[in-house]
Amino acid sequence: MPTYLLEVGCEELPADFVDSALEQWKARIPPSLDEQLLTPESIEVYGTPRRLALLIRGLPSGQPNREEEIKGPPAQVAFQEGEPTKAAQGFARKQGVALEELEVRATEKGEFVFIQKSIPGRSATEILQELTPSWILGLEGKRFMRWGDGDLRFSRPIRWLVTLLDDAVLPIELVNGSETIKGDRYSLGNRVLHPQPVEINHAADYVDTLDRASVTVNPEQRRTEIAAEVKRQAQNQGGYAGITQELLAEVTNLVELPSVLMGKFDAEFLNLPPEAIATVMIDHQRYFPVWKSEDATELLPYFITASNGDPAKADIITAGNERVIRARLSDGQFFYNVDLAKPLESYVSQLDNVTFQESLGSVGAKVERIRSVAHLVGEQLQVSEEEDTLIQRAALLCKADLVTQMVGEFPELQGIMGEKYALASGEPEAVATAISQHYLPRGSGDSLPSSLVAQVVGIADRLDTLVSIFGLGMLPTGSSDPFALRRAANAVITITWAKSLPLNLQQLLQQVVANFVATFSNSEADSTLLQQLQDFFLQRIRTLLEEQGIDYDLINAVVGENDPEYAQRALSDLLDLQARAQFLQHIRKNGTLDSIYETVNRSTRLAGKGDLDTQQLDPSAVVRPELFEQSSEQSFYDALVELIPQTRTSQAQRNYQMLVDALAKVAPTVSNFFDGSDSVLVMAENLEIRQNRLNLLGLLRNHARALADFGRIVKK
Repeated sequence: MPTYLLEVGCEELPADFVDSALEQWKARIPPSLDEQLLTPESIEVYGTPRRLALLIRGLPSGQPNREEEIKGPPAQVAFQEGEPTKAAQGFARKQGVALEELEVRATEKGEFVFIQKSIPGRSATEILQELTPSWILGLEGKRFMRWGDGDLRFSRPIRWLVTLLDDAVLPIELVNGSETIKGDRYSLGNRVLHPQPVEINHAADYVDTLDRASVTVNPEQRRTEIAAEVKRQAQNQGGYAGITQELLAEVTNLVELPSVLMGKFDAEFLNLPPEAIATVMIDHQRYFPVWKSEDATELLPYFITASNGDPAKADIITAGNERVIRARLSDGQFFYNVDLAKPLESYVSQLDNVTFQESLGSVGAKVERIRSVAHLVGEQLQVSEEEDTLIQRAALLCKADLVTQMVGEFPELQGIMGEKYALASGEPEAVATAISQHYLPRGSGDSLPSSLVAQVVGIADRLDTLVSIFGLGMLPTGSSDPFALRRAANAVITITWAKSLPLNLQQLLQQVVANFVATFSNSEADSTLLQQLQDFFLQRIRTLLEEQGIDYDLINAVVGENDPEYAQRALSDLLDLQARAQFLQHIRKNGTLDSIYETVNRSTRLAGKGDLDTQQLDPSAVVRPELFEQSSEQSFYDALVELIPQTRTSQAQRNYQMLVDALAKVAPTVSNFFDGSDSVLVMAENLEIRQNRLNLLGLLRNHARALADFGRIVKK
């Protein structure tokens, strides 16, 4: 069975695009081949900075011949008085058959015209010629470009194509204006070690042929080799390699034949904060730092890099890397010393000269808003006077390092340098830590702020951003979220849940929105602003609960669906919301939910036909015992009376097992009300009796609503 090789040769590709393109091919190519009845034995994808490659092994030589039954128009339309009509003629012509080959068959919907058509299989060569250009040009990525005088778009200019079916070149072309890129058997080897063209005689020889040309096409092989050698060289210096998956992935796609080199820098630079040195190495130079120990708190004066150059010139390459990092660290040393000459607080006034957002004023103005929101958060959490002082101090200084020279040169260090400068300025450790940690979490899976001061300042910062940007009408749309508002809302919710903060988010949003409207009287904020923010947070809550493994219907049951009362309850007590969602998932798994589902759900659905509000729990206020006609009604009433203290205690203590146990105890009584020997017709003709019975059901629904809206739960 044939082997097909496709190699797309390019100018140096962005490292992240290589991985993305290969993942897209893995997802898209197998189904496109299956659709053409050309399922291969295996599909391998390869990539380097200069190429994307695809090796399809065990490919059928062509499609099988097949018989296909094709249904045409109804017989009464296709034939009239025994003669074929234009409809029949058109159908036959479209299918390429003679009229005599049309058959009339009976179906469930009457008689229709059919043909039995033999379809010869197409060759793999023909199909691959059609599919290959779409595989290449169907790739998606950021910042695609055009080149030459054509309209072809790709991550980087395409310079060559290899298209081999076994040992034969498959004639495939990509036309880009006056330039035509034709499939061939010639690739290019390593730019430094083997710059001349490489002839590939057979598709199956691809990996070995490129290996002889000093190119390791398998990214997983390069990744493994780099990681192992980096660890080994760090251990040789008595240290531990700082290997992050992000850096390793990037470096893997920056080299075609890895050559791992150890470099050294002057030990005098170790007086810089280790985070600053590591940032220079990782974010700016793509070097691996070497730490003294696994806790990564103290550096050794070494770095490790993966070179794409000639290993024979390793000394020259290393010396060049050392000169570069020496210059970068010298700059950092200068900036650090200049910044330390003044206390951190002295930088705060300069924030008035830095724009946060054109319509929202300066970063200095934002800091004042953060302090205001932090005070509101602190009031809700009932922080002590000492804690409030620390919170206000941290809020004042949290953005001060943005105007320091070090952060100006290395923006990745914002917050980190603020903590260093705060400690050097004699600020309390809690304030310094909060300056750094109020940015946490920076993304999904990141660590959270450990101190209450940092948590409050971080929440305040994000709430101000959310309300302010929403107030300008700049809501996230689709994948566009330039102010990272989804991430900000996720952080507020995640911190609240993880740190068990008893926040009333609904009240906070109302207060911050009111302050915003009062401050920005000319803003576009209107009566919909609060509702937009509430909906946005509820959407994020749904997403985060899904990530915790909560079923969609249980999320609907606790968050509410077109239920303002439930939505406000969710936002007013995020801890209770999460507890109810997790508890529901738990009792669904252990089967307890099934024991009360039928009774409560049936009651909830019928209660909707009445007009009882969802807050009432006491039957004496809304049910008239004198209207009872059956003993089951009195039993239902008595059970509801007994249920009141259990429901209230359950809510107060968030002990929802108590409520479920109580509902399970009531279930037989309610079942007897519906279906027992003295059951009743809920929708009685007498309107007073009907309302009385609907109120009984409404009260049970209300007790159950202390846990969830059972009308939203789907029986599994």
